[in-house]
Amino acid sequence: MRSSSPTPSVYSVTSSLRAQAYVQEYGRDLNNYSDVYRLPADEEELKRLDTQYEMFCKVLGKYPPSLPAVLADDGFEVKAVLDLGCGSGIWIMDIAREFPHCSAVAVDLVPMQSIHMPANCRSEVDDINLGLEHFYGDFNVVHAQLISAGIRDYHAMINQISHVLRPGGLVDIMEFPFYFSGPDKKPIIKPKGTFEPPWTALWMSYAYRAIGGRGGSTDAALHLHDWISSNPAFEDVVVRDLWLPASPWLKGDDPDTNFWNDIAATVREDMKAFMKSGRPLLLGHGLPADFVDAMEHNACQELDEAKTPLYAYIRNVYARKKH
Repeated sequence: MRSSSPTPSVYSVTSSLRAQAYVQEYGRDLNNYSDVYRLPADEEELKRLDTQYEMFCKVLGKYPPSLPAVLADDGFEVKAVLDLGCGSGIWIMDIAREFPHCSAVAVDLVPMQSIHMPANCRSEVDDINLGLEHFYGDFNVVHAQLISAGIRDYHAMINQISHVLRPGGLVDIMEFPFYFSGPDKKPIIKPKGTFEPPWTALWMSYAYRAIGGRGGSTDAALHLHDWISSNPAFEDVVVRDLWLPASPWLKGDDPDTNFWNDIAATVREDMKAFMKSGRPLLLGHGLPADFVDAMEHNACQELDEAKTPLYAYIRNVYARKKH
């Protein structure tokens, strides 16, 4: 998969490449390269990720406030942006369009398939777990969003990112710890063998174990701040925490409540789509199909009723590399 050349290969989507890149499991197209990341990479999943991205833009914005200054054309070097685990490529293509003087590189286990890719953007097929050494010193911005399910050693990846970045560069990472919380903001992680509400939290508990069993970094979100703050290469570390309602259960009719219930409606649809995407993961983990289907059915009903107070916790950390 990885080019043996010092310059990583740029791929176009051909029928032979597509056949090589994908494998079908339980009716969904998954990547054919990583044993760790077992969520789909098909059109249905990419659509989910695009909608999710638009939701995060409403809540946090497209990028940290310092990014435009980092990417400003200084006449000295061509500024470069790296998106690790790019999905559909919606974020990196937005950045490439907004900063056309920059070079934008998208990395994922399957090739980007957009016909609208800007001229300054390219797609590379690679497994981040194999290392980032071939990117050392090449980028001013490194972005990663919700990729921990496919990363074996997230701490090591952050250390490598510190070398990928040029002096003064920006790292921007967002992750989710694969559990839901109640109104007290405490994690709800149901033990193995449990079949009881809250169903949405139950489903995620089984996904947490399945992802961890594959080698994914389920707890990366909880350690991001420590890992980045303790790395001597970084400074100006900023943490942004989100508590997103899993469904529009918040009471009230004021503008703030209406805003978060609108966001929650998107979170609900995202979670329902994620449960469909996660079905191959759970079945591959050994759970019976009737168990998985019943759990998903109950969770979808719970989300639609919007009476169970659950939060999804999201952590975003960004920092600058020291000059």
